[in-house]
Amino acid sequence: MAKTYTYDEVQQHRSASSCWVVLYGNVYDVTTFLPNHPGGQKIILQLAGTDATEEYDPVHPPGTLEESLPPSAKLGSFDTTTLPQVNKSPEKLNTPSTVPAQKQVQAVGPTTLGECLNLDDLEALATRKITRKAWGYYYSAADDLLSKTLNNTVYSRILLRPRIFVDCTNCSTATTMLGQKVSVPFFVSPAAMARLGNPAGEAGIAQACGTFGAAQIISNNASQTPEQIVAGAKEGQVFGWQLYVQTERRKSELMLQRIAKLPQVKFIVLTLDAPVPGKREHDERMSNVASSLPIRSSVQQGKAGEGVEKSTGRVEENIESGSAGAGGVGKALFAGTAPDLTWQTTLPWLSQHTSLPLVLKGIQTHEDAYIASQYTSQIKGIILSNHGGRAMDTAPPAIHTLLEIRKYCPEVLGKLEVFVDGGIKRGTDIVKALCLGAKGVGLGRAPLFALGAGGVEGVERMLGILRGEVETGMRLLGVERVEQLGMRHINARAVEGEIYDGDGDGGVGVVRSKL
Repeated sequence: MAKTYTYDEVQQHRSASSCWVVLYGNVYDVTTFLPNHPGGQKIILQLAGTDATEEYDPVHPPGTLEESLPPSAKLGSFDTTTLPQVNKSPEKLNTPSTVPAQKQVQAVGPTTLGECLNLDDLEALATRKITRKAWGYYYSAADDLLSKTLNNTVYSRILLRPRIFVDCTNCSTATTMLGQKVSVPFFVSPAAMARLGNPAGEAGIAQACGTFGAAQIISNNASQTPEQIVAGAKEGQVFGWQLYVQTERRKSELMLQRIAKLPQVKFIVLTLDAPVPGKREHDERMSNVASSLPIRSSVQQGKAGEGVEKSTGRVEENIESGSAGAGGVGKALFAGTAPDLTWQTTLPWLSQHTSLPLVLKGIQTHEDAYIASQYTSQIKGIILSNHGGRAMDTAPPAIHTLLEIRKYCPEVLGKLEVFVDGGIKRGTDIVKALCLGAKGVGLGRAPLFALGAGGVEGVERMLGILRGEVETGMRLLGVERVEQLGMRHINARAVEGEIYDGDGDGGVGVVRSKL
């Protein structure tokens, strides 16, 4: 018969030589696992002797315990009645005193999903409901948030050109993404840690996407495993898998093997816009948990028995130097990400480990878009993105890069499917990007906030709002199908004057001469 342990008994095991934690009502001896923890042993030791469930659960995929620990590590149950009484301060973002760096939630605003009429409403509702840690991670961007702000505002200076006397009875938002049929021209971009905002997590987002026929790119740092996320997928539902190549390539190779077994995943998205994490001060201020919370994604955890070697220990090194605490959730997730990728070495390596079409995410110049178009045997698409403004502040919004491509190397639009993401707030933003030649538009923060606002129903609300706004925009432009949208439907002159103006051809000639 399994023993039941009291709080005082568990408290006696808080050292590297004897480390116990309480998870889901059970006591675990994790002493032997300490040296193997991807984030370093200090992270676990700071939770030793306590009930770590509340901190552990939102950021670890289900099944992690069983995969990482032997059955003997489970010592018995925990007597919750022996816990000391603690007056815990609220963690929700519902008072000005708890959110000194946040733009304050207004006294009046949506309190139910039914009252949310746009994406800002959903974000405001989520801000009232989710924890400080979740809000800090979702909202944050690099440095002074200039790129994040420009991502949002650039669309407002592109004007639409409505037409009259056009039958707008019929309208279809259906299109394709890398040859796969989708019902809407927007998709969920890879965004990590959905379960920080709601237990439904990425699987909940997938459920909503299935209802609307939207594609979803699964984050490399998802809080659920790819198998769990696609488990309930509808027939024909489209997924992509985001890849951050790890310094220990074997980890990435094993993940690609797993992804190859999931027929729902149709393509690989190699993310290149954040080889190192940006400085996200809202994440630091609101979270300040990198040195006390074992934040690990499904990929970083690895799986027992798959030959995953120990991590590089970079998170532990950061903790020792004092820098991890200054990085928040975002920085902790980048442990082990490889900074040494190149055109010459990475693409051949990838071709050995996946046969799925490849999309490069994070293109921010027309020169790199042009280079990508020279590898069409492997690369089928590119996502113009500045990582939601979370990597390098003052990097250009995706629309600037798209206009650069149109000016200096428009042939790229005929060779690759070009997608954009970052800053989408309205269906008209999506329509404008499509008019400029984008094949589809990605949504990053919006699904996370929508999930936080109302779980699966919140994401469905968000997708429904955007679909309705896209349809309205198309009808007012006199367009029935997505592929009919073009430059004649917009006036982008106010933005065109801000794009890169290099010597002559903008540098494409130099790039061509080197290829």
